[in-house]
Amino acid sequence: MNKLEKGDQFDVEALRKQVSDIEVRGDAGQEKPSDPTEINPYARQIAEQFRDGTKSPVIIIGQLRLLEFLALFAIALIAHYFWPGDGYDSSLVRTGMAAIASALTVIGLQLGDTYTIPALRAKLRLIPRILGSWTIALLLTIGLFALVRGSTWAMVVDAYLPWFAAGALFLAAERFLVAYGIRNWARNGIMERRAVIVGGGEPAKELIRILEQQDDNDIRICGIFDDRGEKRSPIMVAGYPKLGTVAELVEFVRLTRIDMLIIALPLSAEARIYDLLKKLWVLPVDIRLAAHANRLRFRPRAYSHVGTVPMLDIFKMPIRDWDSVAKRGFDIFFTVIALALLWPLMVATAIAIKATSEGPVFFMQKRHGFNNEIINVFKFRSMYTNMSDPTGKAAVTKGDPRVTRVGRFIRKTSIDELPQLFNVLRGELSLVGPRPHAVLAQARDRAFGDVVEGYFARHRVKPGVTGWAQINGWRGEVDNDEKIKFRTAYDLYYIENWSLWFDLKILFLTPIRLLNTENAY
Repeated sequence: MNKLEKGDQFDVEALRKQVSDIEVRGDAGQEKPSDPTEINPYARQIAEQFRDGTKSPVIIIGQLRLLEFLALFAIALIAHYFWPGDGYDSSLVRTGMAAIASALTVIGLQLGDTYTIPALRAKLRLIPRILGSWTIALLLTIGLFALVRGSTWAMVVDAYLPWFAAGALFLAAERFLVAYGIRNWARNGIMERRAVIVGGGEPAKELIRILEQQDDNDIRICGIFDDRGEKRSPIMVAGYPKLGTVAELVEFVRLTRIDMLIIALPLSAEARIYDLLKKLWVLPVDIRLAAHANRLRFRPRAYSHVGTVPMLDIFKMPIRDWDSVAKRGFDIFFTVIALALLWPLMVATAIAIKATSEGPVFFMQKRHGFNNEIINVFKFRSMYTNMSDPTGKAAVTKGDPRVTRVGRFIRKTSIDELPQLFNVLRGELSLVGPRPHAVLAQARDRAFGDVVEGYFARHRVKPGVTGWAQINGWRGEVDNDEKIKFRTAYDLYYIENWSLWFDLKILFLTPIRLLNTENAY
């Protein structure tokens, strides 16, 4: 039995752990990772087409639920204002009924599977189901209130028929317009899931054919990448070009907004799957293993599906959809509070810097951001201007003569990091996340990526002003390999276990843990 199989299931957890366990690279006998592989001009041209992000179906569906609830609620209040009936119900009662009926309608539409992309694309086919949900919700609400108040059905019909008619008309018209909009977005590539297929040959060809034959297919195949030569993996597969090798795929994904990588290999190719994942898991995308060509079948709950194609989820993109919305709201809320509380300290720091040394108050440094993008991070200047190191290649050490007197204090207390709150408002950083390192940061004359395998997996989420590694003591100078290994391990733990509560915990522990200035110079 394949050692990645467990019982009658593919042991995804074991594979994921085996791939993502980080390790320090040895000085000898180990191949150092090369600089990012340059992709060929054709692949770069394709990448340019997918630089802009798409609209998330999960976000759109959530917004539609809220829209329909609020619209039906407003229609009820408007109907009550213009058609009060005999006035046997007060405005407060009508408001309560409107809220209940609107909520029941949204629940009914959810139970009726009308909040899926194929359902939303259908202009007329699901109208009976939609109007049925509205009718049942309204009858349940009105019937409940009529029973409690002892009203007759004649009184009910007279008071609530306009509300029913207006709500039904809105739902029919709104769903027709939504269907038109989604179809248009799909044609223009605004709302689609972008996929790259890893591995060519017959498995990839069969996968593409299955996906293309599906109704309401929302998968855009952006290309194929494979290390094998043309004999085993032709340059064209089912009409799609092979854009390069797996090493080039890493750079391709960092230039684009890709949603998923689909590995089209049989489960028996364990060694090759493992090698691929060791290169690809650092990317902020879903990684799935297509199971359409495998004779071995597992329990249904072991699979996810892309259309009708069964997939095994190996890695998922962290902090996505509504989680990303919640985290962004968290960042903005607490950043505004922090700026409101800390602005006197920031002004005093700026005055102290300007008064004690020549040069600008702020210092800007290029660092790695989300998906390895290069961002400019703000700091209060802590070094003499003529000795500063924008590259971060020469780490600050204890008693470093480049650091000013004010600089020593603000570095030890991390006050120098406060301008990064403006990076948070700009969307380049998060309040909590892996700390962004300078592009050329080193440990013992070796780049961090050369020291720790899996280091760039830290960049699957936005970097943060503070982080789990920092409040656990892993801050300051990196003068040996173990320090960057532990930083990376703590950062990966944060990514895999993220929640808003975890962010809140780290945020409130930060000022307490920063009292320990042992490693801050």
